[in-house]
Amino acid sequence: MNIGWLKTVSGIATVAFPVLLLTGFALHPKLFSPHMTRTADDLVAKFHGKPAFHAGHLIVFLAVPLIILSFVYTEEALRGPGRFLGALGAVIGICGAVVLAGDKGALCIVLSAFDRLPAADFAAIRPALQAIVERRGLLKVFWALPLLPAGGILQMVGMMKGGLVPRASAAVAIVGLVLLNKPDIDLVSSTGALLMCTAYVPLGLRVLGGAA
Repeated sequence: MNIGWLKTVSGIATVAFPVLLLTGFALHPKLFSPHMTRTADDLVAKFHGKPAFHAGHLIVFLAVPLIILSFVYTEEALRGPGRFLGALGAVIGICGAVVLAGDKGALCIVLSAFDRLPAADFAAIRPALQAIVERRGLLKVFWALPLLPAGGILQMVGMMKGGLVPRASAAVAIVGLVLLNKPDIDLVSSTGALLMCTAYVPLGLRVLGGAA
């Protein structure tokens, strides 16, 4: 069976997903004035009346299937000493990607609907927004977001051992993946995604060219 199309799609996904993450994080309206979200008022200041903020979250949400494709392809492509790390990283990273999809879909994109509420109704939802900020109930599952960068780091080490990515590029990308653990500070996340591009974009291009 000809699976060349699957390799092509995987190559495109590997190039595209860190670029989409960078774009989504960089669309934060106050990128160079980072502020932790601790209260409902902090959250409102970030999203209310800011369409670029919602667009950024939508872009990150759309990057999730590409992340999964890239992780799966990497696991399949790795041989030798990096194969186990590639497989383990794929399992952990894909679980983290699913959590990321939930975070952006269930929380962040839903906030765009609140922007359509009349002022009086919007004021009434502040207790609900505080519950979101504090991740009450089953929202606690989103504390598992670090699984995504953890899986990526394991795969990156595997790719370095397997010769798919040069050591220098892998080291830079690992630093970028570590920085993704600060998702509430978009300047840090943007920097992390930019550093990730140094390894993933060339790898994706190599896949598209048939060299990986």
